[in-house]
Parts: sequence; C-alpha cells; structure tokens
Amino acid sequence: MSDKLPNCPKCNSEYTYEDGALLICPECAHEWSKDAKSESDELIVKDANGNVLKEGDMVTVIKDLKVKGSSSGIKIGTKIKIMRLTEGDHNIDCKVDGIGAMGLKSEFVKKV
Repeated sequence: MSDKLPNCPKCNSEYTYEDGALLICPECAHEWSKDAKSESDELIVKDANGNVLKEGDMVTVIKDLKVKGSSSGIKIGTKIKIMRLTEGDHNIDCKVDGIGAMGLKSEFVKKV
C-alpha cells in the first residue's frame, strides 16, 4: 500500500487498518471515518447537566457567583449568551449585563 494510514486518535497506535469506509484500531477497538475530523480536534464543553454547549447558546446561571474585583455578583437565573468557548478553567467567554465581558466555568451554567 502506497499511502500510510493515520495513527489511532484514541491510543495513537500505528497498526490501524481499513474496513470499508471505516478505519479501525486493533489495539483499542476504536472505529472512525476516514474523512471525519479527529475527536481531539473538537472542543467539547458541557454544562452542569451534561448538555453539550455551542457558541451562541443561551445559558442560565445555576448559583449565585461572586465576581472578583466587583462588589456585585451574578445572581442565580441570570441568562447569558455564549460568545466563545475556550480551553482552560473558565471555558465560556460571555458578556454579562451590568458587569461586562468575563469568563465563566461551564459547571455553573445550564442550557436554556
């Protein structure tokens, strides 16, 4: 075979093989499509209930949050629109009315 198959995205094994339209890893039994993006390329952020969040989603704060450097905080039930999802501890970039742009942890919000 002239073209080399990619390593397994799950365990990085080099012993992958083709089975029809799928690529299969014999070491961890992971199956994936040839033309699909690698799972590690996608950023998956989940809310407190386990729902997958996307940019542009509306979320609700599930507990009162203190804001560093401000005397006020974010009250429970505040609706916020997600501007961007990022990697790291505070993985939701958003703008909160009365406070401004900030980062939130996804564990303190739920999808509306």
